[in-house]
Amino acid sequence: MDYKTAGVDIEAGEKTVDLIKPLIRKTFRSEVLSDIGLFGGFFDARFPNYQHPILVASTDGVGTKLKVAFAMNKHNTVGNCLVNHCVDDILTTGARPLFFLDYFATGKLDPQVAASVIEGFVNGCIENGCSLIGGETAEMPSIYSEGEYDLSGTIVGVVEKDKIIDGSKIQSGDQMIGLPSNGLHTNGYSLARKVLTSKFTYDTYIEELQNTIGDELLKIHRSYLKIVEPLLDLDLISGISHITGGGIIGNTKRILRGNLQMKIDWDSWDRPFIFKLIQKVGNIDEEEMRHVFNLGIGLILIVNKNNADKALKLLENHNPIILGEII
Repeated sequence: MDYKTAGVDIEAGEKTVDLIKPLIRKTFRSEVLSDIGLFGGFFDARFPNYQHPILVASTDGVGTKLKVAFAMNKHNTVGNCLVNHCVDDILTTGARPLFFLDYFATGKLDPQVAASVIEGFVNGCIENGCSLIGGETAEMPSIYSEGEYDLSGTIVGVVEKDKIIDGSKIQSGDQMIGLPSNGLHTNGYSLARKVLTSKFTYDTYIEELQNTIGDELLKIHRSYLKIVEPLLDLDLISGISHITGGGIIGNTKRILRGNLQMKIDWDSWDRPFIFKLIQKVGNIDEEEMRHVFNLGIGLILIVNKNNADKALKLLENHNPIILGEII
């Protein structure tokens, strides 16, 4: 017996590293002090432009969106989704991303598939100006089904202490401004897949979507960093909610304090067709739709009513929507 007959191919792991090294180096900022392959990644933690820098960290995964990637044999988008998801999570605090760490686990390592997934991480890091400074590639036979893998990622960012956004400045009368999603992002896929595959295949082309079911579901989770940064620079935002699992209400109430509540106009925007299709095919109750999906709103900015016009002006090229107000 040897390790390879037990299911672990060390040579495949080494080939994977060789394939991804040139890609990963493209993400390196000047603060990165190490190359890929060491036991830890080095990042220079001097922040000359910050008076009191605070590090912000978050970890997440992609969920069963991966099942669509497996079925479509398309692996270069889910890594990008994960980076963007993590960027949006720390953006809710006002933080800008610094570096990212990935975890890729599979039953039998296919270097080409792994490299394709890492390509997605690289694209996401380049898009958001952060560095991919390390990660783990694990081959675990009998844990994962053939052709399947799992992902997780950890991001670290920085924010000035006196510019932290934590909801403490939110007050009654503040306006809720929604920024559109481009689909499901990375939540609700267990329900969406169950519903849609009961009637369609992933290759089914839907005229109203101008897309196949599979490609629609694999749309990359949007990053809102570059859209929101101008508002952060002007201190226009009192709170930010990233609409992930739990929907608009479930996520936004996390940043509300005391007796504050949301008054939402659910008719203030037109939902993307994919949500209408899921609801119709699955005969899903409206409350369940609101609880599970983002319904076309990926990020919510809460701004003082005196700042609302200025914020909307800065966002005018990104289709902002007045969703309601805080009461």
